[in-house]
Amino acid sequence: MELFDDITPKTAENFRQLCTGEHRLNSIPQGYKKSIFHRCVSSRIPQFMIQGGDFVRGDGTGSFSIYGAQFEDENFKIKHTGPGLLSMANSGPGTNGCQFFVTTAPAEFLDGKHVVFGRVIDGLLTVRKIENVSTGQNNRPRLPVRITECGEM
Repeated sequence: MELFDDITPKTAENFRQLCTGEHRLNSIPQGYKKSIFHRCVSSRIPQFMIQGGDFVRGDGTGSFSIYGAQFEDENFKIKHTGPGLLSMANSGPGTNGCQFFVTTAPAEFLDGKHVVFGRVIDGLLTVRKIENVSTGQNNRPRLPVRITECGEM
């Protein structure tokens, strides 16, 4: 992943710290390690995204950030122009937390609603494999797709 910390520094820093687990709550590291991708949308809205990062509840309803439960949208300078873009998942304006998604196709309908803060520079094949897992209700993978390791290089 490449983070656009020059364009979206606050959003990129939130993601970075949740990748490294350096942010702690009651001395317990908070972050993506062992969390799952809870939503993979490939057949509906033909090709769209894979979503994960909810280490709070694991089902897309949890929220946490290094700034508190949620934080404001930083800016919408970068558009959802193609596959491999890293963007914040939210439930409306100013509701960014820990959840993120990776686009698997252009998704212009997300522009102005979700902050793009990075991109996949190595591993797009892995994104494609996750995108094509068997899913059930609410596009939830039938088998867990887990982030086993994460950090900073």
